[in-house]
Order: sequence, then C-alpha cells, then structure tokens
Amino acid sequence: MAETVLITHNPVGEHASEDEKDVLVQAFHVAEALEQLGYQTRILPFDHRSRGWAQTLQSLKPLCIFNLVESLDGDGRLIHLACSLLDHLGISYTGAPAEAMFLTSNKVLAKRWMHLAGVPTPEWIIPGRDEECICPFPGEYIIKAIWEEASIGIDQASVVRASTKKDLLARVNERSLGTGRQCFAERFIDGREFNLSILAGSDGPQVLPPAEIVFSFPPGKRKIVDYRAKWDESSFEYQATVRSFDFPPADAPLLSRLTDSALACWRLFELRGYARVDFRVDEQGGPWVLEINANPCISPDSGFVAAAERAGIPFRELVGRIVADAARNR
Repeated sequence: MAETVLITHNPVGEHASEDEKDVLVQAFHVAEALEQLGYQTRILPFDHRSRGWAQTLQSLKPLCIFNLVESLDGDGRLIHLACSLLDHLGISYTGAPAEAMFLTSNKVLAKRWMHLAGVPTPEWIIPGRDEECICPFPGEYIIKAIWEEASIGIDQASVVRASTKKDLLARVNERSLGTGRQCFAERFIDGREFNLSILAGSDGPQVLPPAEIVFSFPPGKRKIVDYRAKWDESSFEYQATVRSFDFPPADAPLLSRLTDSALACWRLFELRGYARVDFRVDEQGGPWVLEINANPCISPDSGFVAAAERAGIPFRELVGRIVADAARNR
C-alpha cells in the first residue's frame, strides 16, 4: 500500500491577497508531484484551533506532513506554530524544524545570530532596543516588517535617508503605525541582489545555481524587489525585475563567496529540506545576507523552482527530495 503524505497550508480566505492565494497553487502542484511519485496525498488546511484536526493527522499515520504554512491568522510571527504542534504530535514534516523556523522568520533575531557568527548582514535598528544599533549616520535605510515574508509592506517609500538615530527611529515608528506591523530598519545596500536556493540531499545540502535579480529601473527609482515587483504581474516593477542565471567569468569568485555564505547560514540555523538565502552585494563586491527564508515559495514560477530546473532537477524530483529529507529526520 502506498505511503501517505499530507499537505498542510495556512487557511486562505475568499478575499485573500495574491501572496496568500499562492500557497494554494503550491499545494496543488506538490500533491500532483507526490502522486506521480507513488504517494497517496491529502490536502488539509492547518487548523490549530481544532482538536479534530490533530486527531485526523494522527489517525492517518502519514509518512510525513508537507508543511506549506506561511502564516496564521494573517500574522507571520506564528509561522513556527505548525512545526511546534507537529513536534508535539510526534509527526515528521518537511522543511526547517520549529526552532529554525522561529529564528529565521524573526528578521532581527536572525540578524543577531548572523552577526554573532560572523556572517555579514547589514547594520540594523529596532525601536526599544536601539542601544544595539551600530548604524552609520547619515545614511540610507530600508524599513521592513520584522515578521513578514513575500515583500509584504515594502514599497519605494520603504527606503529612507536618516541623519540621526532619532530621525530613523521616528521613521520606523511611523511605518509601524501606518502598516500595523512591527518594523525595523537596516542599512540599505545599493548594489546587486542575489538569491541562493539550497536543497537537501542524501549527501548533504546542495546549493543550486545562483540567481541575480536584474533591475531595469530608471534613475531615481530604488532597486528593490517590493510587493508589486513580486506579485503584481501588470506592474512596471514586476516587468523590470528579471531573474538571471548567466554570469561572466569575472563573477566566479563572488559566486563562490555567496555559495559559502549560504551554506554557513544553512549550518548556523540547522536548516532542513530546502531554504533560500537573499543577498545584496555592495560596490566593493562584498556580500551581505539580507534574510533567510526557511520555507521558500515552490510554485512552478518561483525562483526556487527555476534554480532547481537550472540544476537539472525537475519539480517532481525536487518535491521527492524534500520528502526524503523529512523521512530521514523522523
């Protein structure tokens, strides 16, 4: 009898935004790939309030859960709750463990860990803890939500120039009030942007071909992958941010450094299954880790899937490797 893999994702409401609805696309294609691999599948939206949901999981005795939960109740800070509950139930799941999911989803906490481990990450500031700020002033900064992924809340106004710490804190507080999300600021690296995808394998993690985001923006427009660039296909920002896997020979040393840094992050946070590390490279060629996504999007048009295909790994094999890693860690 075929083994069962259950797929769980955050509930998606009728009036959900594009970034929220994307998880349904992921769930459908993951289920399709798993069935092609010979598994039985079932998709169950995550319901942390229902005792019956947990009982259903336990009664089905799955090989593992394919965890696609990205937030709960619209709040990214609860992303680790699915992992924690599955740990409590003793059910194996794909991707990062609860501790790694919590550490990486809190961008400021992840930056603290990277800083202590010697992994270069841009200087930052957070209201209430500004004593740890080592930001240079005056300078340019980008204000982000601490807990949210998918460029939620990021637009051109997120990049600001601040002359003092007080000035920057005021901007962060203003942004937090305006968006309803707790925000922080980090030094804006006005340079090249890369992301490196990592896939677990029987012989250890494999760094997939590096991708660069090539911006075709006019002068004066900040080169950032904001919400429109990520989700609004009709927007100028979406059309003007193109993913590229082609690099001149002169970039080889830089790509090697990016690969080493991505693996350092994998080891530091004890990641599993799959992950993506986002970088900026400054004018001097120095790479800076912006953030780590421990459950990156794996829709067919996602950067992770594109990197896997570039490495000769079709989607079905990609999904199979993620499940195999979960089975090894049971």
